[in-house]
Amino acid sequence: MNAIILIFIFLFGLIIGSFLNCLIWRLRKKESIMGRSYCPECRQQIAWYDNMPVLSFLLLRGKCRHCHKKISWQYPAVELITGILFVAVFIKNAFSSEFIIHDSLFIIQTVRDCFLISVMIIIFIYDLRWYLILDSVTIPAAIIIFFLNLLFGFNLWNLAISVIIGGSFFLIQFLISQGKWIGGGDIRLGVLMGAALGWPYVLLAIFISYLIGSAVGVGLMLAGKKQMGSKVPLGTFLAVGTVITLFLGEKILAWYL
Repeated sequence: MNAIILIFIFLFGLIIGSFLNCLIWRLRKKESIMGRSYCPECRQQIAWYDNMPVLSFLLLRGKCRHCHKKISWQYPAVELITGILFVAVFIKNAFSSEFIIHDSLFIIQTVRDCFLISVMIIIFIYDLRWYLILDSVTIPAAIIIFFLNLLFGFNLWNLAISVIIGGSFFLIQFLISQGKWIGGGDIRLGVLMGAALGWPYVLLAIFISYLIGSAVGVGLMLAGKKQMGSKVPLGTFLAVGTVITLFLGEKILAWYL
């Protein structure tokens, strides 16, 4: 595989990761995505040479040029993870797809996967920091990825069943607990997972998410950082389970069956 292509995709992923960081902050502050980036501490506009993904963070030693306050490690971490996952998507699709790289279905599959990863990164960070899953993210994303999957060749009924199961799984918990176990955002995220993964992979993603969430929760309780009944960012674990299933779902099911 051409290394130049992979480098280009990685750099593109870094740029998208930088955009995601900005989008997460603007969503939190209910600000327009348009406009120059600024330091969240001193609100000074950031020059282009201080806004280069990862590189600027390293050159500035993790501090704002103007107020010298520390820049969160979230910014380079999200940029790097996005770049790495974009490269992983391209490699996965190039080796597992029956289509050639220039084929339109290969392009749709790759765009779909990168879009899904970007959305899940937003959900991961936002729910981890503020315990909230935004409808303004999940609902449009579910619609877009549903139609991308139809273009890719997914069966309509398969997607419809998957969406119903994904949403109903959390809706039932919401109704039984009267909203004490999970929030309404989890229901919409379940719909998004169903639209993205199809049947039966949506169930696998949910199982993986709960498995990881349980392991982390037990670990935090043993470390004394959480107590039984403490609030847990479920959306964060659902995002991780979705990405794992995107890459390894077929292999995991084949191993299990």
